[in-house]
Amino acid sequence: MAVLSIVEVPDPRLRLISKPVDAVTDDTRAFVADLIDTMYAANGIGLAAIQVGVDSRILVIDLQDEKDADDKPIKAPHAYINPEILSVSEETSSYNEGCLSIPEQYADVARPASCRVRWLDEQGESHEEELTGLLSTCMQHEIDHLNGVLFIDHISRLKRDMVMKKLAKMRR
Repeated sequence: MAVLSIVEVPDPRLRLISKPVDAVTDDTRAFVADLIDTMYAANGIGLAAIQVGVDSRILVIDLQDEKDADDKPIKAPHAYINPEILSVSEETSSYNEGCLSIPEQYADVARPASCRVRWLDEQGESHEEELTGLLSTCMQHEIDHLNGVLFIDHISRLKRDMVMKKLAKMRR
């Protein structure tokens, strides 16, 4: 397992449309393990392959909802290979989103409150599920990455400019 470098804006790779994975192999599973390690090292709850410079339709999510007896988050990462959104709800919900590729910047983003998603797991088995709450938001955010879309594309130009100015100031 390895912690990979995270690609940050304005890197043009973040605007690429990722390619489908042809077959789930041992190499795929090793890459998923690296993505998970990288996500945890960066204190994230989701990470798409393109965020480490690999244009494959793979993402990982771990909301770490549950806590152990010592009140520490229980790690329960999930890999989603070739995920696709089949449908979304008309109802929306808003979350204060951030992104490992736009470090320490956040904005309220309205997205469909639920979505139906199909994907392959690490064994190549197909799954389909209706997602709600933060998992739905996180899935939509990460699938956006696979399509070359960033969370700042969902906010007004004024707010986007403010986020980018704050990021530039932070980098100085």
